[in-house]
Amino acid sequence: MMKYIIVSNNPQVKDKVKNLKFVDGTMRDVLVEARDLVQGGSELITHPLGASLRMLLSPYRSIIMAEKEANINFNHLETIENSIIKYDQHMGVRREDTDHSKDYAIIDFKLLESAFNELSKDLKSEFF
Repeated sequence: MMKYIIVSNNPQVKDKVKNLKFVDGTMRDVLVEARDLVQGGSELITHPLGASLRMLLSPYRSIIMAEKEANINFNHLETIENSIIKYDQHMGVRREDTDHSKDYAIIDFKLLESAFNELSKDLKSEFF
């Protein structure tokens, strides 16, 4: 059975989720931690970036990953590397929207719940 982990810097996720690699840092720090896990053989289950530019300005991000000790999945490595580059490009001309951080924390948590609902009901019970 595959083992999953969540990489997140969202305090709401920290308080409510098991199997968590909590990152005490920025969204970029979460992306870097996810990249490091991919380099160690883990795989991305959810995309590292949000689906909209607005979510790119969020101070919080949660990523579901499958923990493995296998060969590097170069497609996943390319995805996370490109996500870090895209994040850096956008944040070079924008800033995190910390004025609405509580709202972003709620949205990030709801997106995480939604991703688990899509994956499996059994898997959801492993985390919540």
